[in-house]
Amino acid sequence: MVVLAASIVSKNGKVLVSRQFVDMSRIRIEGLLAAFPKLIGSGKQHTYVETENVRYVYQPIEAMYLLLVTNKQSNILEDLDTLRLLSKLVPEYTMSLDEEGICQTAFELIFAFDEVISLGHKENITVAQVKQYCEMESHEEKLHKLVLQNKIDETKRRMKEEASKIDQMKIEKNRGNKGGFMSSMGSGRIESSFSDMSISSGGGGGFGSGSGFGLTSDVDSFSSKPKGRQPSSATAPPKGLGMKLGKSQRTNQFLESLKAEGEMIVEDVQPSKSTQYTSAAQKLTDPVTLTAEEKLNVTLKRDGGMSNFDVQGQLSLQILNQEDGLIQVQIETGGNPSVIFKTHPNMNKDLFANENILGLRDPSRPFPACQTGDAGVGLLKWRMQSVDESMVPLTINCWPSESGNETYVSIEYEASSMFDLRNVVIAVPLPALREAPNVRQIDGEWKYDARNSILEWSILLIDNSNRSGSMEFVVPPGDSSAFFPISVRFSATSTYSELKVVNILPLKGGAPPKFSQRTQLITENYQVV
Repeated sequence: MVVLAASIVSKNGKVLVSRQFVDMSRIRIEGLLAAFPKLIGSGKQHTYVETENVRYVYQPIEAMYLLLVTNKQSNILEDLDTLRLLSKLVPEYTMSLDEEGICQTAFELIFAFDEVISLGHKENITVAQVKQYCEMESHEEKLHKLVLQNKIDETKRRMKEEASKIDQMKIEKNRGNKGGFMSSMGSGRIESSFSDMSISSGGGGGFGSGSGFGLTSDVDSFSSKPKGRQPSSATAPPKGLGMKLGKSQRTNQFLESLKAEGEMIVEDVQPSKSTQYTSAAQKLTDPVTLTAEEKLNVTLKRDGGMSNFDVQGQLSLQILNQEDGLIQVQIETGGNPSVIFKTHPNMNKDLFANENILGLRDPSRPFPACQTGDAGVGLLKWRMQSVDESMVPLTINCWPSESGNETYVSIEYEASSMFDLRNVVIAVPLPALREAPNVRQIDGEWKYDARNSILEWSILLIDNSNRSGSMEFVVPPGDSSAFFPISVRFSATSTYSELKVVNILPLKGGAPPKFSQRTQLITENYQVV
């Protein structure tokens, strides 16, 4: 008995997993597997098919075939026993018996096949033994990982030490620069302003060792000394030429090779001082900032309908100066009965229920000030749930249809007039492809993520000019379930609650501080399943 190959193929002939146990070319095994679907007759109860050279022993598994390719001299009873054992192993390693599940666990299946068949002959082994052998831990692997982790920790420790040394060097250099600068300024001041006075400096700035007033010659002799040498700040090494930590040439080459393979490399870029100062100046112009943010969780069904619609919102307060903390916030809601509001435990609930004013229960207690970049203090939360499909801001329809050796996929979106959606990204999963899909028509732009096998459809803005759009692309034949779930991301500048900040009421009297309001709606989990 000689088993040439063990494979899992779809009913239309697509090879999902194949393991060869004898020396044979790729062209030959692809030819043998491609001929298999044509040899199976409809309505026959046989589990094998023979040709002039080989025998196919197969067993249907859902929408696929588990297939053994053997020579004609092999014992078919042993082949059936081997096939029966492999059919028990496939569900053990695959979560779902479909193309996606088989492709995700392809290597695990190959390792299991290798335990069952060795050089074309079946081993005397059971399912439990195969699982035990495949799950056995390797002492060498643990030792290698431990050594590697120790090297990483040691490198991080050395990096921290070098960084602290560099910081210390910078501090000492800055101290030297300041001393040299003061020395040069001091000498110039003596030469220009006090050239006709008899002064001898006392101790400070390195101007001399004497004290009090002396002779004019002392000033002449002192002021002539700095002229012969430059200040210490001028002789300091140029900034940026000292010792520094950075990426070596080998690291840069490694990153470039990853970029060439399609990896997304995010490098740490320190913002310039001008950028930091500009952003800080923009934030400091508003002493009080209120942010109303809603997060949308929606699950739509591929055949129509909705299984989940949930909106969770929060109003946050940011105060830059502590003296502006004694305030109350007057708001206005849109009157949507589906929105349920809930105040912070420290807020005055009666004041909010009667007058729509958010204030602390203790009026003498100010709101805490926030640092730049903090999320702020939460004042109010709300939630909205609905079963009305008209509340969905964006619906997606996906229509895959197979024609010959290709699958045509048409996707269209329809946006509600409630919101203008920004930065819309519709991510469609695809079966494993060797090359990018053929996009024939699209309203917007597209990008193919080859590593994750995802096609991203991007629309910068959806407003009244493009409430609907479509995309059509072509891929090799595959199961329609491979194109789901579809994930959607977008944002909007208006919310379901229509909450607005009307005024800021100061509790200590005087003019109310200047405030700004930010409103946004973002997606947290928006899918079509």
